[in-house]
This record gives sequence, structure tokens and C-alpha cells, in this order.
Amino acid sequence: MISIDWTILLQFVNFIVLMVVLNAILYRPLRNMLKQRKETIDGSHARAHELESQIDEKMARYEDKLQEAKLKGNQEKNKLRQAAASEEATLLGEAREEANQRLQTVKSQVAGEADTAGKKLKADAESLANSIATKILGRAL
Repeated sequence: MISIDWTILLQFVNFIVLMVVLNAILYRPLRNMLKQRKETIDGSHARAHELESQIDEKMARYEDKLQEAKLKGNQEKNKLRQAAASEEATLLGEAREEANQRLQTVKSQVAGEADTAGKKLKADAESLANSIATKILGRAL
């Protein structure tokens, strides 16, 4: 059977001393180490969130700049296309004008040559008619 005597008091004192010693040697350093570890992890999480927000911000700026560059490139491309179309229209207009002038020159040359040929043919036709009539009639006209 269990008897309560002075040894129980000695064991209680022994337990308290053991708790104080273990607290000083083991538990307090262990708690401090766990506390530092938790602070380090929390700091790392905070730093990771901060870096993530910075990355998101930089990505947003990058995408904005990229979109702006695309828009600027499209505007520049459209300007170049308009300039090329305008220059093409100008060159085509000049080419048409030059072709029309050459056509008019050729037409006037052909008309002049046709008129000259017509006059020559008329003169030749009259002399040929006189010659034929003289041969048919047997006398000069």
C-alpha cells in the first residue's frame, strides 16, 4: 500500500527542481528556437508575398508597355501603308498622264500622216484617173 510520508515531499521538491533545470536547459532554448523559426518562416512568407506583388506590378507594367508598343507599331504600319498608297496613286496618276500624252502625240502623228497620205493618194488618184481616161479615150484630157 501507498503511504504518504516525507518522501512524497522530497519527490515533489525533486520534481520542481527537475522542472526548473529542464526549463532552463531544454524547454526555454527549444521555445526560443521554435519562436525564431516561426519568425523566420513568417518573414520569408512576407518577403515572398512582397516579391510576388512586385513581380505582378512589373508584369503589369511590361504588358502595358508591350501593348503600347504594339499599338504604336500598328499606327506606324498604317501610316506607312497610307504613305505607300498615296505614293502609288501619285505614280499611277503620273504614268497615266504620261501615257495619255504619248497617246495624244501618236494620234496626232497618225492623223497627220493619214492626212498627208490621203492628199498624196488623192493626187495620185487624179493623175492615175487622167492616165486611165487618156488610154481609154485615146486622147488627152
